[in-house]
Amino acid sequence: MTPSSGPADRRSSGNPATQAQINQTVKQQREQKRQEKLAEYQRQLAKRRRGKIVWWVVGGVAAVAVIAVVVASFVFAPKGPPSYGALDSTGAEIDGVETFENGTSHVEGPVDYPQSPPAGGPHNAVWLNCGIYTEPQANENAVHALEHGAVWVTYDPAAVSDDELATLRSFLPSSYVILSPYEGLDSPVVLSAWNHQLKLDAVDDERIPEFFEEFWRSQDAPEPNAACSGAIDGPGKQ
Repeated sequence: MTPSSGPADRRSSGNPATQAQINQTVKQQREQKRQEKLAEYQRQLAKRRRGKIVWWVVGGVAAVAVIAVVVASFVFAPKGPPSYGALDSTGAEIDGVETFENGTSHVEGPVDYPQSPPAGGPHNAVWLNCGIYTEPQANENAVHALEHGAVWVTYDPAAVSDDELATLRSFLPSSYVILSPYEGLDSPVVLSAWNHQLKLDAVDDERIPEFFEEFWRSQDAPEPNAACSGAIDGPGKQ
C-alpha cells in the first residue's frame, strides 16, 4: 500500500526543473513573509516614534504654559508696598521740609500743639496703632506713634479724591505709618515725622518717597525701636 503524500512530498518533484521552481517559490514565500514582518516592525517602530514625538510636544506645550502662568503671576501680581531704609537717616535736605524742636513727655488730656497737625511734643502715654484710618485721630495718641519712628500722613478729604487717595497710599510702607484725614489742613497733604514736616499740594509729589527714605523709622526719633502696634486702634481702622 502506498503511503499518503505529506507536505514535504508536495514540495518535491522528480523533475529537476520542476523541483528548482518549487524551491524558488518556497524561497520567495519566505522572503515575502520576512519582508512583511520587517515592514510591520518598521510600522510599529514609526508609530512608537510618533507617539514619543506627540508626548514631547504635549509636554513641551504644557511646560511652556506653566512657565507662562508663573511669569504672568509675577508680571500682573498686585504691586506690594514700597520698602524704605529703617534707622539710616543721612541728614539729606529735602526742599520744603520744616524742622522743629518739640520735647517729649507723657501727659493726660488734650494738648495745644504748635503745629497742625503736630510733629512731636507732649503726648498720651498710649500710642495709636499704625495703620490706615478713614476717620480723624486723636493728636495725643498719634504723636506717641511719631515718637516711635512712624510717619503720619494726613490729608484734607475735601481736597483729595478717592483716586488721589489711592495714589497716596501707593507710597506707604507696610508698617510704621499712619494715614488719616485731618480737619483744618492748609495743604491737601501733610507728612509728619518727629520734629519734621512737609506740606504738599499733590499726592504724586516726588518728595514723598524722599521724606520716607529720610524720616521713616529715623534714628533721630526719641524711641526709634519701639513698637507701632499693640496699643489702641482709633476710629475707622481698616
